[in-house]
Amino acid sequence: MRRKSLLAPLAMALLLAGASFAASSESAGSEWSYFGGSKRFDRYSPLGQIDKDNVSRLQPLWTRPGLDASIKDAFPDLTPSGYLRGTPILINGVLYAPNAVGLVEAFDPATGATKWVQQPFANTLKEASGQSTRTVDYWEQGADKRIISVRGEYLYALDAGDGTPIASFGDQGRVSLNRNTPDEAPFFGFNGPIIVGDVIVIGGQGGGKAGGGYADGGDTKEARPEDIRGYDVRTGRQLWTFHILPRPGEPGYETWTPEAASYTGNMGAWAPLAADEELGIVYVPLSSPTNAFYGGHRPGNNLYANSLVALDARTGKLVWHFQLVHHDVWDSDVAAPPTLADLKVDGKRIPAVIQPGKTGFLYVFDRRNGEPVWPIEERPVPQSTTPGEQLSPTQPFPTKPPAFDRQGISEDELIDYTPELKEKAKALLAGFNHGPLFMPPSLDESANGGKKGTLLMPGGWGSGNWNTGAFDPETGRYYAVSMTLPAVLALTKVTDEGKDKIAYRVSRPPREIMSAYGPGPDGLPLLKGPYGRITAFDMNKGDKLWTVANGDGPRNHPLLKDLNLPPLGNIGRPVALVTKSLLFLGDASDALYGKAGLKENTWLRAYDKTTGDTLWQSPIPAGTTGGPITYMADGEQILLVPIGNNEWGSGWMAFGIR
Repeated sequence: MRRKSLLAPLAMALLLAGASFAASSESAGSEWSYFGGSKRFDRYSPLGQIDKDNVSRLQPLWTRPGLDASIKDAFPDLTPSGYLRGTPILINGVLYAPNAVGLVEAFDPATGATKWVQQPFANTLKEASGQSTRTVDYWEQGADKRIISVRGEYLYALDAGDGTPIASFGDQGRVSLNRNTPDEAPFFGFNGPIIVGDVIVIGGQGGGKAGGGYADGGDTKEARPEDIRGYDVRTGRQLWTFHILPRPGEPGYETWTPEAASYTGNMGAWAPLAADEELGIVYVPLSSPTNAFYGGHRPGNNLYANSLVALDARTGKLVWHFQLVHHDVWDSDVAAPPTLADLKVDGKRIPAVIQPGKTGFLYVFDRRNGEPVWPIEERPVPQSTTPGEQLSPTQPFPTKPPAFDRQGISEDELIDYTPELKEKAKALLAGFNHGPLFMPPSLDESANGGKKGTLLMPGGWGSGNWNTGAFDPETGRYYAVSMTLPAVLALTKVTDEGKDKIAYRVSRPPREIMSAYGPGPDGLPLLKGPYGRITAFDMNKGDKLWTVANGDGPRNHPLLKDLNLPPLGNIGRPVALVTKSLLFLGDASDALYGKAGLKENTWLRAYDKTTGDTLWQSPIPAGTTGGPITYMADGEQILLVPIGNNEWGSGWMAFGIR
């Protein structure tokens, strides 16, 4: 569902008259100015010192621990997670990143040597404890140079030179994002802020049960909406709030019943944000409403859940929106960052935004007004048989590009590496409801001789997630990184149903059919591979170019090791980086939610970005936990990636040509 653009006519006219479509991104040059390379979130660098001819000589240079020794020494009882989310930014020759407990560290890009470390707001173990976040942002005006970060429930402003708090910002350098007012969800953020002009925009990410309930589990139907907010970069004063569940009188309220609108929540931005700084628009991908697998208590299409919304960064006003999934019961959050891309389609220049979905689709819009670049059709989808559930009769299907991962399950997609495995997979499949994309969750009726629920592909972990994808503005190619991971969605009656409870919850799937690859026979995947994949698209034409596996996958499993199979791809959420001639991608760490990644035998790889051929690979002591970046330091191009797990620890590992 899309609404008419509200972009100011003057801004539209200026863009049409003078927009530049040069094939270069804001990340041009040696700096890496934002989490996604630039605020276009293309994860692209034009650097080419490391190329196809010399990448085989890429060697480790140094490793920096995920928590500086000064913090560890001051708080010896601190136990940071191995999940180091922090992707650094490089500004004015200094790297800045959240460390393993979310404090900001500044370090030398050539050597990794410490320049400064943010100190806890109070000298206590409680203040020092925290979780790693994904990035920070930078703002300057004259001599005033600031690092802006989110840690837990606070927004911080630090002096970029020495890390001291900016005393005039909020309360001595920080602003509470958790005021515990009746209409705001308690805040806990992973993604960090994005600054557009003089406004800090915060994706509304809540604190799980503290926020009133998980969107993707449990049995509660009540939570608070995780609204999007804007803050003054100088003072920390809150400037605006965008209500992701519209209030009475606001556009979109009619997609809810008044009762459901009074108690439904979640829906915040779990994915990173992107921004067009010329237009002053921030692009916000929103997640699922409470509860993500049953929606009988929230009839309607439920805006702005599962939508890409474009907001005026200065005012927070809606410019346009598009709902990718209506009335979500599949946990199909818009969980990946939008990417801004200047395309040439049928001879027409289009400033576009590319939004990957958990569905496996790329949804492509004119970023000025939300018009689809290629038609997006409302098509009929299967309907629910669960009592009280009323799904949307149709869902949006992009006509281009084709999907970047499997959609739906049939016998044709089952694992067939041996006849015995195929038969076991068919027997497993026969016990569940299954079918095309948007097959709804169903009741577990196995006790009465019926089906055990629904087998869904893609599952709730999604094809597209926060790690998808990278865009090459030189060639117009987009690289979608995904994993093929089906899910079991079996609903059971909530027997202690009360006014705050949903009628049906998702039950845990049978342990004997589950593995790291989801349901399947003998600890193997249910479907054919690849299970971790890279798919390249020509975004000027909307065509798929190729798909390759990332990693070996389970081909060394005892039932497969003698079959001489090609690489099958490792599941996980690794992040891609595209450069002048190469595409870099690692194996994801098992620290990412425990299953979707590897604990050992982890590698970092370089692919030919034109063909997908593997040109180089190097073992790394732990899987990747954030995005690789590249930059110049002392005349040398360096590749830097965060890695970690709970056994090895965490750190940033740098590579260069030797």
